[in-house]
Amino acid sequence: MSLTHSNDVPAPVANDVGPDDPHGVHAVPKRVLLVVYGLLVMFTAITVGASMVDLGQANIWVALLIAVIKGGLVAMYFMHLRWDSPFNGMILIAALFFVSLFIGLALLDSNSYQPQLKPTPMATHAP
Repeated sequence: MSLTHSNDVPAPVANDVGPDDPHGVHAVPKRVLLVVYGLLVMFTAITVGASMVDLGQANIWVALLIAVIKGGLVAMYFMHLRWDSPFNGMILIAALFFVSLFIGLALLDSNSYQPQLKPTPMATHAP
């Protein structure tokens, strides 16, 4: 039995694929994937740097914003949503945004139901 048939389609090459591709296959150039990887590494370094800076209650919002950006990059390029219907990408980005919004709002209210997490000032005792 032959491995190739007359109706087989050759593997796509990045330059061969266009918007009118009848098979719905797209190949992402390695350069694009490496740029996205570099952005993910950069945002990871920014996450580490942001964790070392005290911004008060803004720390959670900065961390969540960075997480939404990184999640969006992964989904759009590595999960190929960029080449899918734009509606699917918008739904994903909106879902990431609203999940981070809900988490952020819930964490802002943690002082009312977990008062033991509040930092207490150190009491000084005279000898």
